[in-house]
Amino acid sequence: MDATLKTVIDGELVELPGTIAALRASMTADRAAAFDREIEHLPAAELPAALVRWALAGAGADDEDEALFERLARGEDIGAVDADPGADGRR
Repeated sequence: MDATLKTVIDGELVELPGTIAALRASMTADRAAAFDREIEHLPAAELPAALVRWALAGAGADDEDEALFERLARGEDIGAVDADPGADGRR
């Protein structure tokens, strides 16, 4: 069984490629070339985050994020809460 990464995109559980080879195989030739250029020069400590970013980019997660940011830009209340409970001056 191949390794996978799991996440939720648009309310659905999605399995993403969990190895460098599987991730690269899921890309077009142009994306794979860009991936190779970036990955081979990354410091090892940055590799996990970069692999997740590349995997998510091919899964539609960027589209979901873009839609959310558009809603925020329109001033729509999306139910977000401030991560710092004291940010509004109340304690």
